Order: sequence, then structure tokens, then C-alpha cells
Amino acid sequence: MRIGAHVRDDDPVTAATERNAEVVQFFLSDPQGWKAPKPHPQAELLRDGDLSVFVHAPYVINVASLNNRIRIPSRKAVLQQSVAAAEVGAEGLIVHGGHVTKDDDPAEGVANWRKMFERQAADGGFAVPILIENTAGGANAMARRFDALARLWDAVGEFGAGFCLDTCHAHAAGEDLLDVVDRVRAITGRIDLVHLNDSRDEFGSSRDRHANIGAGRIEPELLAAVVRAAGAPVVVETPGEGQAADIAYLRGAVG
Repeated sequence: MRIGAHVRDDDPVTAATERNAEVVQFFLSDPQGWKAPKPHPQAELLRDGDLSVFVHAPYVINVASLNNRIRIPSRKAVLQQSVAAAEVGAEGLIVHGGHVTKDDDPAEGVANWRKMFERQAADGGFAVPILIENTAGGANAMARRFDALARLWDAVGEFGAGFCLDTCHAHAAGEDLLDVVDRVRAITGRIDLVHLNDSRDEFGSSRDRHANIGAGRIEPELLAAVVRAAGAPVVVETPGEGQAADIAYLRGAVG
């Protein structure tokens, strides 16, 4: 089982060494912007090295949106990010499930996700697998509560969509971590990556505030149990100064 961290994007190789990480995740462009990724200076090192690499798409992307000014650039950005992710040897591109507004029908957001996969399938698919991540809040979110996730998967699962399980997001959304892996697999059939994060806030808070393991509201052993059950690569997205300790704890806990 490979364990690592979300690290700075300028020098992920050094950041991995500092944390004793086997996996790195990073952004290839401004996470709050729409600019296309530029070639990464460590692309060859990352492609040819021993690290498992994942790329996180910008937060502004919302494939589900009914607003053309958001949805259309979101689809374009997912494609651009996937091509750039392939250039650094990434195993997947993590994209948040997104949401529609309170006056919109969530079924239309699900349909928008399907349309993106359908259109790209006609052009040969994405350059790397798209890993949809569960989110922490939002009444009309596509992947917050697992009943909504099931509706989304009914629409996109056939296209080979992958899944990224975030423990802080599930906790904040009111989804019990005790059996979360079994419940996710019953819906998606897969877990491709785990974002292993403690939470600064209480269960069901809808707040996405990550904490280092043991510094938040989730029992460390429960987080370790999720890792053992998932059997997937793990990325901690916790405060950077504690990431090496988080990784060391998980290695010791899962054996």
C-alpha cells in the first residue's frame, strides 16, 4: 500500500523525499483559476521515477453546473488537465463532484456529467482516468451524500469513471466512516484513491477543514481502518508541517 501527500507543485520530488512519501498529488495550475496548465519542469523525473503521481483539478471546475459560463469552461479544463496530468505520468485526475444551485434539479447536474463522458468517449476518452471525489457540503451536490453518489454513478460508471474517497468530506457530510468503504464499493465498485484527512469539525458539519491525524474529531484508528479496508493509494491533504508524521503513523498502523 503506497502512502503519500498533497505537496507543493513547484518541486514535488523533493517534497516527497522530505515526507518519505511514495505518492504525490499536486496542482498543475492555479486551483482557483481557469488558466491551462503549463509544462511541468519535473515531468520527466515524475514519469520515469518511482513515485505514484496524482493531479488534483482546480476547485473552480463544476461539470454539473447548469450555468454555461461555468459548465463549458469546466469541461474544457478537465480535458486540458487530463492531458497535462498524462505528461507527468499521473495515474488519475481528481475532480470534485460539483453541484447545482438550490433552484436547479440535481438530475440535470447528473446529466451534465454524463454528457461530458459521452462526448469525450466519442473522441477517444481522457488522457488519464477521471477520479470523482466526494465533497463535504451543499444541498444539491452531486457527490456529498451517498444516495446522490449512487445516482451519479448510474449515469457515469459505464465510462470507467474512478472514485476518490475523502475521509474528512465524508465525515463532514454525515457519512459514517465505520463502514464507508463497503458502502462506497457497493455504489461504485471501486476506490482508486483515498484522501486521508482528519477533520477540525464535528460529524455532519458540512465544513471542509482538514486536520493532521489525531488533531481533529476523527479517531486515528478509524482513519487507519479506512486505509486498510480500501487497499488503495493514500494521499494525506493535511497541514504540511505534520504530513511526515501522518504518513509514518499510517504506515505503522496498516503494516
